Amino acid sequence: MLKRTLLAATIAASFCGASQAAVDINGFASIKGGMALSNDDELYGYDDDFSFKNESLAALQVKSDLGDKLSVTAQLLGRGADDWDVKFEWAFLSYDLTDTLRVNAGRLRTPFYKYSDFRDVGYAYDWSRVPQSVYGLGFDTIEGASLYHTTTLGNFDSTLQLIIGSYDGEEEIGGTTAEAQIDNVTGVAWEVGQDGYSFRMAYLIGKSTFSINQLDTPVSGLYAQLTAFGLGALAKDLDIVDESSSFAGVGFNIDKNDWVVVSEITKATVDDSFITDQKSYYISVGHRFDTITPYVSFEKEDNTAKTELYAAIPTASPIYGAVSSVVNRQQLERDSINLGVRYDFHPSAAFKAQYTSADNKTADRKDSVLVVGVDLVF
Repeated sequence: MLKRTLLAATIAASFCGASQAAVDINGFASIKGGMALSNDDELYGYDDDFSFKNESLAALQVKSDLGDKLSVTAQLLGRGADDWDVKFEWAFLSYDLTDTLRVNAGRLRTPFYKYSDFRDVGYAYDWSRVPQSVYGLGFDTIEGASLYHTTTLGNFDSTLQLIIGSYDGEEEIGGTTAEAQIDNVTGVAWEVGQDGYSFRMAYLIGKSTFSINQLDTPVSGLYAQLTAFGLGALAKDLDIVDESSSFAGVGFNIDKNDWVVVSEITKATVDDSFITDQKSYYISVGHRFDTITPYVSFEKEDNTAKTELYAAIPTASPIYGAVSSVVNRQQLERDSINLGVRYDFHPSAAFKAQYTSADNKTADRKDSVLVVGVDLVF
């Protein structure tokens, strides 16, 4: 486990040590195939046709040491789901202020989760994918700057990260694609660990604006209809323009005596909007038998619709259905169980197989998928 973590961290962690060469090139890849197990099932982009596109990816990371404590890092990544179009996932400058203090500036990974920095490096963890109930929030990168401080606190290793920046891109909101902008992002992430135990917490805030075409089109949009009906205050409660938003997460990891236990709990909120408070968690338990690690994990999403937003509208009103539809489609209660195994057949590669069963209680349906593949670093 130590070897694979160090390999993955070397490739993915933005605060890795300076390269001995002028240019250091590393890479990682995941070649995965899977399918849903019933005709009507759909999960993580899979249906009942076997596909290698949904979760396969390949990446190169290039780091150049410019001397005098300055370096530049860029990560190029292509996903099968995007027809292998290559994009810059990371691109930033680093400057070592001291032996324990580093500044990064550019396009960075948003430090929401324990595995944020290497969520795409499948070799770094036992699962076939990071738990989607927690890691499916989106907003994975940020344009900005971060300050890392690494030290020891008594017998504990400590890593503190402060981050500022903004996000501008497309995200999925309740099954609908939206233009998303988050300004004035500020946050902190702190992890402490000792002898196979670690604890992490993160908190970020920002000002969010989401533009959803069918809601805010000037002529036919819902907001315009509400204003026309004299419900301008409700329109303001529903729209998402420069609203305060926050993310909070805590997690722990135990890696002791061949047992691996990992858990994270998160909550994301957007005030004064129809977006639900998104509450999620997972817990995973695995055990190593030499090169083979079977595991089981449980995930839960609990996003309760803000029905109070339309409670005062008469059900006979022509806009009741439109408002309730927008609000209710944000609701999601889903439990997922994952059973899987990892086999380290090579020092830099692991074969994985994972079965996932998801119980969507909101939609009253169950979906399952089986995925097999290889994660490697090079």
